[in-house]
Amino acid sequence: MFKGLKLAGLCIFGTEGIAAGELRRMGAENVSAENGRVVFDYSDKLLVRSNLRCRYCERIVLLAGVFKAITFEQLFENVRSIPWENITGKAGAFPVNGSSLSSKLSSIPACQKIIKKAIASRLMSKFKVSHCPEDGAIYRIHFVALKDTFSIMVDTSGEGLHKRGYRAQSMEAPIKETLAAVIADLAIIKSNHTVIDPTCGSGTLLIEAAMKAKNIAPGLHRTFACESWQQIDKELWRSERALAVEDIITDCGFHGYGYDIDDEAIALAKQNAEKAGVAACLHFEKRDIRDYSDHFDRSTVICNPPYGERLLDYKKAREIYTVMGKKFEKAPGKSYYIISPDEEFERYFGRKADKRRKIYNGKLKCQIYMYFKN
Repeated sequence: MFKGLKLAGLCIFGTEGIAAGELRRMGAENVSAENGRVVFDYSDKLLVRSNLRCRYCERIVLLAGVFKAITFEQLFENVRSIPWENITGKAGAFPVNGSSLSSKLSSIPACQKIIKKAIASRLMSKFKVSHCPEDGAIYRIHFVALKDTFSIMVDTSGEGLHKRGYRAQSMEAPIKETLAAVIADLAIIKSNHTVIDPTCGSGTLLIEAAMKAKNIAPGLHRTFACESWQQIDKELWRSERALAVEDIITDCGFHGYGYDIDDEAIALAKQNAEKAGVAACLHFEKRDIRDYSDHFDRSTVICNPPYGERLLDYKKAREIYTVMGKKFEKAPGKSYYIISPDEEFERYFGRKADKRRKIYNGKLKCQIYMYFKN
């Protein structure tokens, strides 16, 4: 029913290449990385598999149309030309939302109204009815207008893919699961890794690292909007979930250690690890960063230390960076991956990163500072 359309994984700016590589490994074809998204060929299997297994994408969408429009008439006609009868069917509900940036059609409510009207017009014409009942499955339409180019998308995920299901609660200023997974990817976490987070908070970085090491599909224990769509065979969902369970590495040698000065954070990290199914390979305890020590022959530190716009003032945050620089010694078998928005991080840490990666934590521009050379 969706033949001829494309799928797209929406992702954090700066992670498109990582997301593209993951989708190729899943079997996606004709993959292309664009700003904030990765586009690939549609198949029922890839629609299901990408929702279940994507660690780095925020959501998976059907890319229904991409076109230029500088008038509402052009917008209407372009949207109406999309084969909505094959997407929503006769009874599907199709709420519309979106955004507009640097476009002549800047009024979001007006664009919503025109897009809604165009879809309804197409459906009423094709099904020869006087109105659209919208009492069936929900097909959420999302548009992005950027420099007069409209992307019309249909959300297949529902809740964002960062909602893995293990983090019902979190401490103040948590890192998003998708970004935590990206950091674990950049740190090249393997199934035999020893990983430490000395400022672990509610444990997200370590949990994502453990899930990657054990190859646990992040969407295994949640549902998706497109599961209610009649176009997708229920048996395909069952078989893809069963395959994801088979692919879990059960004899994993991964070990993770999380430390924090907050008792509540440690308790929450333990609860989250239990829900995520990785508690057996993670250890959490109360410990100050000033007391940090690493007695392992080989280990990787991944951390999201508190900073000026998150929990602490800049002076205290930079004091922690200085402590980290002294505690995170340069030695064979040791590597460190630290995310921070502070452009002065390296100065206070005490040495230049071997590599840096610009990335966004929400709307906050950050760098991932990587230290791996000995």
